[in-house]
Amino acid sequence: MVWLDRSFSGLLILAGIVHAVDSFHYYSDELTLLWSVCASLFIILIGVIGLMRASRPGDRALGWICLVSGLAWIVVAVWFGQVTGDPTRIHLLIVIAVTLGMCVFSVRTIVLAKGS
Repeated sequence: MVWLDRSFSGLLILAGIVHAVDSFHYYSDELTLLWSVCASLFIILIGVIGLMRASRPGDRALGWICLVSGLAWIVVAVWFGQVTGDPTRIHLLIVIAVTLGMCVFSVRTIVLAKGS
């Protein structure tokens, strides 16, 4: 199970890197590019804290941080799909599925962690 947990995190980090590189190719407006790269960094950060959480199965606080940030990212991804008028884009659905998988493992960490 640990390999699957880490795989979700790695996939999210990879998605953030691809998003950042694509942003430089796609956006010419500097303000839009800035926000797009910031979103990429947020995706990478969620993936990194997911890797940390996978390495520390007893850390309930880290589980909560990962869960809340993952749920926030799912909300942003769904919102982006609504704003752009195409909520069923395949890359959106994949990122949402990967993030949801990370959230499931975060809940598992929270439930199985000992202590407070």
